[in-house]
Amino acid sequence: MSVYDKIFPPRVLTLPNGKLVKKPRSRAPLAAVILLAMTVLSVRITGFDPGVLVSRIREFFVILGEMFPPKWNYMPQVWQPLFDTIKMSLLGSFIGSVLAVPFAMLASTNIIRSRAVVSLVRLLLSIIRTLPTLVSALIATYIFGLGTLAGTTAIAIFTFAYIGKILYEEIETVDMGAFEAMEAMGATKPRAFITAIVPQVLPSYLSNCLFCFEGNVRYASILGYVGAGGLGLILNEKIGWREYSSVGMILLALFVTVFIIETISRAARRRLV
Repeated sequence: MSVYDKIFPPRVLTLPNGKLVKKPRSRAPLAAVILLAMTVLSVRITGFDPGVLVSRIREFFVILGEMFPPKWNYMPQVWQPLFDTIKMSLLGSFIGSVLAVPFAMLASTNIIRSRAVVSLVRLLLSIIRTLPTLVSALIATYIFGLGTLAGTTAIAIFTFAYIGKILYEEIETVDMGAFEAMEAMGATKPRAFITAIVPQVLPSYLSNCLFCFEGNVRYASILGYVGAGGLGLILNEKIGWREYSSVGMILLALFVTVFIIETISRAARRRLV
């Protein structure tokens, strides 16, 4: 018997017919111990100090107090970067979502029988997904220069990998009857995919695209920190100059924008699902 069995012995149940059945042991205690050990290790490695957090937390509320009331007359300077942020998010989300479709098809085991092709495409999506959006934007600024094109490219890359993974997982759960019937009648694989598979995954695909767009608006607002345009440019500038009332105006405009977009997107997604 193992040490774990000695500490947490299995429960023995008696059935009505007199037979003894061992109930499977719960792994919750073991998981709790491992989680506690990892938490302690993380605290030691990161140097996290609750005392500093408690003593300095008031500074957060001091800065928050300086942000409000916001500087209303700064709003005319916010409009253009705000529109740039929305345009980057919308265009990047659209490009990434469209490009993800053929790659999701190639990554689906029920569409593509070649394990090498499926593994290669999935590896590509995994590698791209691990690349932070800020890093993608920074690389894009070296290629395309400073501005919204770099931000749009970074958002498109993130959306491509995110939607691609979700889409190929959805494709693998669809009913393949119509697809196989069209192939049997001589249709090409792309034609059979568009006709038989796309209608089944289209509502969830559009819903996920809208959800991704919501998040991309928030991500795009910080891409200006690496010169990719949008609200991040003026946000970084005003924080650097300690003009917190202007920062409050920027954050308020961003909050209202995101709230409106999420409200519209949520209503649209309810109709699609």
